[in-house]
Amino acid sequence: MGIEQGELFGLLGPNGAGKTTLISVLSTIVRPTTGHATVCGHDVGRDQDAVRKCIGVVFQDPSLDDELTGEENLDFHGRLYGIDAETRARRIDEVLDLVELIDRRHDLVKTYSGGMRRRLEIARGLLHRPEVLFLDEPTLGLDPQTRRRIWNHILDLKDSYGTTIILTTHYMDEADQLCSRIAIIDHGKIIALDTPEAMKAALGGDLLELGIADPDPEFVKTIRSVPEVAQVSVQEDKLMVTVENGESFIPRLLSYAHDHDAPIGWVSMRKPNLEDVFINLTGREIRDEAIKEPGDRIRIFLRRKNK
Repeated sequence: MGIEQGELFGLLGPNGAGKTTLISVLSTIVRPTTGHATVCGHDVGRDQDAVRKCIGVVFQDPSLDDELTGEENLDFHGRLYGIDAETRARRIDEVLDLVELIDRRHDLVKTYSGGMRRRLEIARGLLHRPEVLFLDEPTLGLDPQTRRRIWNHILDLKDSYGTTIILTTHYMDEADQLCSRIAIIDHGKIIALDTPEAMKAALGGDLLELGIADPDPEFVKTIRSVPEVAQVSVQEDKLMVTVENGESFIPRLLSYAHDHDAPIGWVSMRKPNLEDVFINLTGREIRDEAIKEPGDRIRIFLRRKNK
């Protein structure tokens, strides 16, 4: 699998699928136990210093110093990367302006809101001008308005710096809106890799949702046997039916329900979205356990464009 320079690439997967572990391997925090990965041409196992110089990371958990101001956090980061004072001051102005925190630069971070802290962490990750920026669930727990604002900043930094961005998220709409390509990971394996549009198109047709609790197995079997039906799944108190022409199929569906004495409370129709793709590939269960055994070897390359 290759990720091109300037690409905004998404990683999706259930809890425990291996997303954060993969980010940790690519950012040299965890040594790989199997497989091969290079970042900007540098092997993550053998050339760790070279990899660290060309990446930035925004972690899931907060990593700012609350007792320092926003500007002091950035200045400290710049010193760690050996950026000279003049360049450091200029870049601090640039990144604070990008994330709209210029007016709060002298305030202690402990006075910042959650959204402001995430924006400052993104600014810090950009200060040393990384070629690749890892964003590990950057909008987790934020309100919808703040999430949208973070989205805009992510797109702005991609356009402004041409940075390659690797994004992990549990928000399907976030991945759909931001990412040019997405890899879905489950049990440590990549089970799908494509554009959001192609993934949604692969489900095909229209998605019918029927409000019905504990549908009769024979009713479900009958629906599955219809040639036009691509997929049927039972989800809690509803039945999901993917069919080529949903509007014309609804009367037949109701007729089948009548024949099987299946009480349908409501019917809705829509196009498949990325969440439907995700559930179709990974199931509905939420898993919190760590991955104990590695899956198939994954070869990952984050590469520069040829000049």
